[in-house]
Formats: sequence, structure tokens, C-alpha cells
Amino acid sequence: MTPLAPPPLVVAPVQRPVMTQYWADVVFLHWRYDPAIVQALLPDGVEVDVFDGSAWVGLVPFRMEQLGFGRLPPVPRLGTFPEVNVRTYVRSGSKRGVWFFSLDIDLLLPMLVARGWYRLPYCVGDVRHDRDGETIRTQVTRHRPRPDADASTDIEVLVAAATAQGPLTEFLTSRWGLITSGRGGRLRYAPVSHPEWPLYRARVERLTDNLVVAAGLPEPVGRPHALYSPGVPVRVGLPRAIRS
Repeated sequence: MTPLAPPPLVVAPVQRPVMTQYWADVVFLHWRYDPAIVQALLPDGVEVDVFDGSAWVGLVPFRMEQLGFGRLPPVPRLGTFPEVNVRTYVRSGSKRGVWFFSLDIDLLLPMLVARGWYRLPYCVGDVRHDRDGETIRTQVTRHRPRPDADASTDIEVLVAAATAQGPLTEFLTSRWGLITSGRGGRLRYAPVSHPEWPLYRARVERLTDNLVVAAGLPEPVGRPHALYSPGVPVRVGLPRAIRS
């Protein structure tokens, strides 16, 4: 596995977005994993990206706001909802991006659209993500596509005043696209652009999680690497096939 330089902090904006949105009150929790364990869950043609010899698996709650399509204004009522995703970082051909194991939200329609258009493994259930001062609380109980009492999370994070930076922080947060497996196993890449993250250190006060294990991964070991961002506006481009 050939090491690559970290992705750049900022890229050119997506000129013709399929979707626009704002990601608010984002919490990044990451654990080290043996690359072979993560690689076993990826399809042919997708290779796990590593930092310091490890794959990194993230549990990332945030609040989706102002979701809009193309040049249309944000969708009323349905354009704001909490989301919690389990993800890792991969490359395929010349592309580097995020690979999602699961994405939990509390609305059925966005789940159906994302599963159909982007082939993303969205799930729906009871999801909450709230900020009270410097405390962020997240809860998930998954119901669809199938009821699963073990697919749940309960998180409380305290935001620190200190800003966060460094090579690992850049590796975990500077990602400019997502890679998915479409019909027939064909791989696709959708570009994503946003301003540089404003990032702060965070401390986990409470964490009871089964979403990572429900994705097929072993239970994470140790305290997670924790970051917080108040958020950024985001533009998502059209997914296209990845050339071998």
C-alpha cells in the first residue's frame, strides 16, 4: 500500500452542485483499526486509506440544514434533520474520499432519495443531535431498513476552547468526495466542496455505541480522537463512474 500525501485543506468549489446543504455542530469521533479488518468490508476496487499505519473509522454526528437541490432553494421542513454516520477513508483509482458504512437520519424521504440516487446505506429511526452551550448530545435508535435494537448510540461531548490542527486532523477531515458502489458493483465518485473546517478539540463525556459494530466492524478500542466544528456550507456534485 503506497502512502499518499494528505489531501489538501481546501479544493475548488463544485461549480454545478446536485445538492447544497449546511453541516452544523459536527462531532468527529475516530478510532484506529487494523487496515486488513477494514479492507475486508470494502468491495473490489476500493482500497482503505491509512495514516500512521492505521485505518481510521469515524462516528460522525451532525445536523443537516438548508438541504437544497441544484439551484432550487432549500427544501422546507424536510431540509433540516440530524444525521449520524459511520465511515472510513478510501481511494479508488485516482480518487480519494469517504466510504460510508451507515448513515442514520429521522426522515424517510431523504433516506429513500439518497439510497436510490447516491446508493448510500441510509437508515431511518429515532435520531437526535442537540447543542446546549458547549455540550453536544446525540442519540440514535435505528428502525429501518430493518428494526435493529443493537443499532443505537448515545453520545455526550464537551467542546473545548482550544483549536485543533495537525496532520492527523487534516487526514480525518479534509475529504473532498464520497465513493460508493452502484448497481452491478460499479464504483462511483461524487465531489464535495466546502470552506476549511473551523475545528476545536472535544472531550467525550459519555459514549455507548453499537452503530460501529452494527456496520460489521469489531468494537473500537480505547478513547476516540475527538473534534468539533460549528459547521460549513457544502456543495455536492453529480456522482460519476470511476475509471479503472
